[in-house]
Amino acid sequence: MKEIKICIGSACHVRGSYNVVEKFKDVVAARGLEDEVELVGSFCMDTCSDGVAVKYGDTIYNVKIDEVEAVLDEIMETN
Repeated sequence: MKEIKICIGSACHVRGSYNVVEKFKDVVAARGLEDEVELVGSFCMDTCSDGVAVKYGDTIYNVKIDEVEAVLDEIMETN
């Protein structure tokens, strides 16, 4: 199971974390990945300068809503 942490702290909330979470949920469901991906809310990751902080493993992405699918693709390609 791949655990993807999405920041829901105040700075990321202002940058649209709710919409990013919903987009991740929609894409995971559309691809039938519910048994492979777990989306988890998280608080500040100290990288809130540009986009919503999304963490997988040791990698933190700053994600805008139109980047969700590309980020999920990259995560799914990792072990």
